Amino acid sequence: MFLDERIVTLFKRNAHHTLTYWSVFFSFGLCIAFLGPTILDLQCQTNSTLSQITWVFFAQQFCLLIGSSVGGVFKRTLFRALAALFISALVISVIFAIIPLCNNVLLLAIAMAVSGLAMGVIDTIANIQLVTIYQKDSAVFLQALHFFIGFGALVSPLIADPFLSETGCGNHTANETEMIHHFRNMLRNSPTAEHNITQLPLPHEGGSEESIVHYAFWIMALINLPVPMAVLFLMYREQLIPCCPNSNPRLLDKDELAMENQQEAEGPGVEQSEHEAGGHGDIFSCCRNDNLRGLPVSFFMIHILGGLVLFMTDGIVGTYAGFVYTYAVTPPMSLPHKTAGYLASIFWAAITAGRLLSIPLSYRFQPVKLLIFNLAGAIVTVLMLLIFYKSSTFLFVGTCLCGLFLSSIFPCMLAYTEDILDYQGCATSVLVTSAGMGEMVMQVLVGSIIQTEGSYSFLLCGVITACMGFILFIGLLLFHRMHRNYLTGTSKKSAIVEEPTAIEQNGSAKTEPTEEKESS
Repeated sequence: MFLDERIVTLFKRNAHHTLTYWSVFFSFGLCIAFLGPTILDLQCQTNSTLSQITWVFFAQQFCLLIGSSVGGVFKRTLFRALAALFISALVISVIFAIIPLCNNVLLLAIAMAVSGLAMGVIDTIANIQLVTIYQKDSAVFLQALHFFIGFGALVSPLIADPFLSETGCGNHTANETEMIHHFRNMLRNSPTAEHNITQLPLPHEGGSEESIVHYAFWIMALINLPVPMAVLFLMYREQLIPCCPNSNPRLLDKDELAMENQQEAEGPGVEQSEHEAGGHGDIFSCCRNDNLRGLPVSFFMIHILGGLVLFMTDGIVGTYAGFVYTYAVTPPMSLPHKTAGYLASIFWAAITAGRLLSIPLSYRFQPVKLLIFNLAGAIVTVLMLLIFYKSSTFLFVGTCLCGLFLSSIFPCMLAYTEDILDYQGCATSVLVTSAGMGEMVMQVLVGSIIQTEGSYSFLLCGVITACMGFILFIGLLLFHRMHRNYLTGTSKKSAIVEEPTAIEQNGSAKTEPTEEKESS
């Protein structure tokens, strides 16, 4: 069979709440992807520059990190977890509804900060609840969970596209820096197009059309409403709503009972390893873990380098999704606004397909091989986009390939580092936090560079970031080898210590019958 029958049985047993957790990640994806194609319309709505509107990305990602950190507070009981999911999903619909009313950058940033908090809570609770239910079998269900992020992110730009302004409201100046001019001529022997984005606020010109993008946000608010209703229905079914009598056992209790047999079959080491990996809930408890004392440098370097790789790769995902539309509508590409609006959808569709494809591939190939292939493919793709920067056809093809290669890097890196560390330590917490920080920092950094150096620097930043990520991954491989040698040496020492102890125990066991015979 494609999947183990035991996994199918587990899913059938927990289908309702699994589907509910997947649905809230649809809200997560819906909220994370709409900024990219609508950024120029929002720039017009708030009368701001590109560097100013970029701080909206920062506000969302920064509060997403905060929400992910505090989200672990709600995991202690199922009622708290589902109540937090319900409120968070409902908040996302409310934010979509009020975004058209935000007429300056500060109000928009506050709205996106609130949505970021809701997204962070969803991210933490949905992951923890699925891991609690499925434990060692959670990999497939987590892959599917992240598939729904891509699905929501695919739907969001498609909804926004019909309502995007066809002309925009900004002016483009003819300034170009010497560095970009020289670099472009070095790659291609052709005249360079002038493309830079003005640093002045963008006034609404008399000839520009009135924006109707607010209809897109209201439609997304309505589409998202069934998600909090699904969470509320799960609470009602499990009789967790205060007005309903609680006669049946709670869902989490049933899950724990269902998992006891599985833990007994797998042995007592599972429970111990989960206890030792105390940082999987949140990064603060991870830092206080006393079991981290006395560990080798390679243990900590695996955490650091794995986090830095995801800092780079998830930074590329965030910046590409956020600025590919801006890059496409400015010279030298100068695509129509509605045509460029499809790029974000294509990118997220490729990520969705890649995450779906990675499920069977993870059964056939080791995570390290998939990581090498994906990182190398991402570098080659972004480099080709840089070389053929005037080809609109290759922009669409490259966007699709870039999404495919970047899609499974995060789950593969998570599986790879956790396997290296034998599910001990803080890999999950460090990697999730590093990935979020990468999206937050890289979006602000690249947005500022595009503002000052021109839209061509968007791809140049992508190549540099991808190459840095690959170099850091090579360092991770080296420290993996060092850590493996450390574990091998430790196991040999423990075996040498245990052998004399066993001999002594056998000797004492033999002397006891002899003493009994003498006494008789």
